[in-house]
Amino acid sequence: MEAITYTSEEIYEILKNRIIQLDYEPGQILNEKDVAEEFNVSRTPIRKVFEQLKNNKLLNIIPRYGAQVAPIDFMYMKSVFEVVRELDGFAASLAAKKITTEKIEKLEAIVEKIKNYDIEKDYTEIIIQDQNFHEIIFESAANPCLRDILYSLQMHTERMWIYAKPEIGEINLFLNTMPDIVKALKSGNSEHASKYAKYHTDIFVERIKQEFF
Repeated sequence: MEAITYTSEEIYEILKNRIIQLDYEPGQILNEKDVAEEFNVSRTPIRKVFEQLKNNKLLNIIPRYGAQVAPIDFMYMKSVFEVVRELDGFAASLAAKKITTEKIEKLEAIVEKIKNYDIEKDYTEIIIQDQNFHEIIFESAANPCLRDILYSLQMHTERMWIYAKPEIGEINLFLNTMPDIVKALKSGNSEHASKYAKYHTDIFVERIKQEFF
């Protein structure tokens, strides 16, 4: 069977998702040679991917030692959530005036999917769907600068939510706010869209802050 050829971009996405979803644990050492062999490429593209991951604060490059999966820095995450709260609200307020019927239907479909998930068995998939929900809003805001900033922060928030699974014990943390966001977007109410998007972040942070922050 012919070996699969991976591009640097594909390898980056695979490794990024492994870090975010904790397939690679915080503090784990990644060996450049082993990763190159896994993807059947030379060490040069792996070095490039490692550098990208380092720039995104997902890897630490330690000279003469290797690449370490970045530990979760809870004080840094506190600052991330402070920024995400405001920018999610801003994105939702912009999206309320621009979002299409097709995008609204996609948001509604995500909410329905989450209703049918089991918080224990399907937790990672719930987090992925939650991120998809936000990405639709980012795109609908139609502000490329804002979108890029939120995407760069999202990888850290997603990783944190997966790490915090023991503290997120109920699916209503999602379902108590997401329908309100959709309703506000559907009605074109920017103020309410912003309010509920911020609240969506607030209730999660409130749940975990005593444990981690």
